[in-house]
Amino acid sequence: MTTNYVKTALVVGATGLVGNSLVRQLADSALYERVNVLTRRPLAWQHPRLQEINYDFDRPSSLLVQADHIFCCLGTTIRKAGSRDAFLKVDYQYPINIARMGRANGASLFAIVTSMGADAGSTFFYNRVKGEVERDLALLDYPALLIFRPSLLLGQRRDFRFGERVGEGFMRLLAPLIPAKYRAIEADKVAAAMIRYARKEESGVFESDLLQ
Repeated sequence: MTTNYVKTALVVGATGLVGNSLVRQLADSALYERVNVLTRRPLAWQHPRLQEINYDFDRPSSLLVQADHIFCCLGTTIRKAGSRDAFLKVDYQYPINIARMGRANGASLFAIVTSMGADAGSTFFYNRVKGEVERDLALLDYPALLIFRPSLLLGQRRDFRFGERVGEGFMRLLAPLIPAKYRAIEADKVAAAMIRYARKEESGVFESDLLQ
């Protein structure tokens, strides 16, 4: 089924690399009448279709999670979060909370950015958490659940991550030798793919090579 016009989109994680690009593209696309953003800090730009909603993820309110399509770009690192428990809260609990409330309020589509290598059975904590959130989102009975697993993301981040910056350099240099699924990918392309696949309202898992 293909959707030509959907009334409302909601984005969480809008200040991150993919989320920021996604919100801009959604607002400019005219596919949605309104684009709501749940955020703790302002975006520093405005658009007639954009509505920012100050939101405390530690005190979730279902009244604010109202949309036809929900896009989740929440994500952090263990180093930035400060502990495994803090990482788990951002990358697992927040998305699950939003998804549950959104579905209860009638949302028909949930799209989330996880990571290449996501696997609930992985021995690596990061990959395991990403796999667990994918697994448990599938239990919420969304008519359309879209999971995006990009490789290393390219783009201008607000925070400097030395390891990722070095990795980006190597990935750009070696790109011609790397299979498409594992190549680094621009955040703008991931955001564009999220919108492209959301229009079809069909569930799926999309690896990096399908996001180009």
